[in-house]
Amino acid sequence: MYHFDRVAGYYAHDPHKSESYATAAAQLEYPDARRAALVKALEAQNGPSPELSKLAQPGTVAVVTGQQVGLFSGPAYTVFKAVTAAKVTANLNQQGIPAVTIFWLASEDHDFPEVNHVDVFDADHRPVRLMVDLPKQFEGQTRPVGNVPVTAPPIEALRKTLHGLPHADEVMAAVEAAYRPGVTMTEGFRALVKSILGKLGLIFLDPLDPAIRAIGAPFIAEALKNAPELKASLLKRNHELTSAGYHAQVHMEEKTSLFFLLENGQRVSLRKKDHEFAELADRAAEISPNALLRPVLQDYLLPSVAYVGGPAELAYFAQSKVIYDRLLGRMPVMVARSCFTLIDSRASKLAKRYNLGLRDITVADDLLKDRIAKTLIPESLEASLEKNTSAISRELDAMSREIGAFDPTLGAALAKSRAKITHQVEKLRKKMTREALRRDQRAAAEAEYLGNLIYPHKHLQERLYSILPFLAKHGMDLPEQIFNDARLDCPDHRILSF
Repeated sequence: MYHFDRVAGYYAHDPHKSESYATAAAQLEYPDARRAALVKALEAQNGPSPELSKLAQPGTVAVVTGQQVGLFSGPAYTVFKAVTAAKVTANLNQQGIPAVTIFWLASEDHDFPEVNHVDVFDADHRPVRLMVDLPKQFEGQTRPVGNVPVTAPPIEALRKTLHGLPHADEVMAAVEAAYRPGVTMTEGFRALVKSILGKLGLIFLDPLDPAIRAIGAPFIAEALKNAPELKASLLKRNHELTSAGYHAQVHMEEKTSLFFLLENGQRVSLRKKDHEFAELADRAAEISPNALLRPVLQDYLLPSVAYVGGPAELAYFAQSKVIYDRLLGRMPVMVARSCFTLIDSRASKLAKRYNLGLRDITVADDLLKDRIAKTLIPESLEASLEKNTSAISRELDAMSREIGAFDPTLGAALAKSRAKITHQVEKLRKKMTREALRRDQRAAAEAEYLGNLIYPHKHLQERLYSILPFLAKHGMDLPEQIFNDARLDCPDHRILSF
């Protein structure tokens, strides 16, 4: 999406042009009756609010984002998605387009291992993973994760982990209030995220709500009637994407089903001949869409003008556009979420001390340590290693030409020898790194600190850590600060220092 001209054929609007949002808003044909039913259902889920009163007014549009209902709010990018969506909403309101932000709770997903854990760090910035078990009565079932009760949430383990961070008590109060005995994954997630992002005015939508399912039933019925055509269009689109060199996010086959049946609390893939799906139209409220049909249902339910998602999410829409075209006749603007790495003053000072730039500190943990260690190795030794490595490479190049002239079949043997030499040089370099860090214990500790904070377990910070330890460290108003720093005109990964 950063180079929209390359993918314009797979989406409806350029997110980088302000007029795209006005165009998407003008294309909305959202019935008053559906709006009234939606607001009533959302009031039951959220309680009354100024945002819902605004949504009730004809002409109000929605900026939508969403996420799986992960334990203790899931990874930090959940918050970054919501902040980005709220920023888009604020911009639309400034442009005179009345808008609200709606957070879609992905409660229908059935992959419990994706949501049953949370990664945080302690006061010494050591990563810690906390988990919740699937209740025994649900083992072996394919059940929407949103309805799964949170049994024995690791609240005390979280408290112990965050102990020593300045705002840990505030965070724990919010967690305890959200994860009261008997709550489901959806209820706990919604309550906690609402307490974290309350000032941004989010409206939460749980698609498992029978009232929401009833509103979406006409769309599902229409999709069932058009099942053969939809599948054919998707298969064609997948071929177009792969032929153009792109990855199809959802692999499609003739046997792939676009529908799931919610039966006895479980989610069952519907395996029928295409023409037989139409026979299920009267059971539409019991049927859930697959990953490609779901966003279109979302935008049938909502007066969506924009959707905020991560790179992988937005890739789904390149496939889904053919369904939008056939069933909805419109498509919202696709907006890439803001990406952040959050650092503190200590990390900022260390980056300056070791002359580390953005690309240096957003690399894997071992590479970061190498770059810190490099500053500890005498310049003359480093220069000698580089000089001799280059000399070896030049000599091998010359030898390659001579060997090739003598006997071309020996080229493979030379390549193998070259690989061995390169490996030994790199092995020597790593030994030098380890020795440099062994000699300088302070640098080793600082490298460990930066690695754990910025690239824990070789993952981008925002994709592993929850927002909770950052709140415990910097305060509950951190999301507002991120909101103020977020820039919709800068899609690049940014480092924010607090």
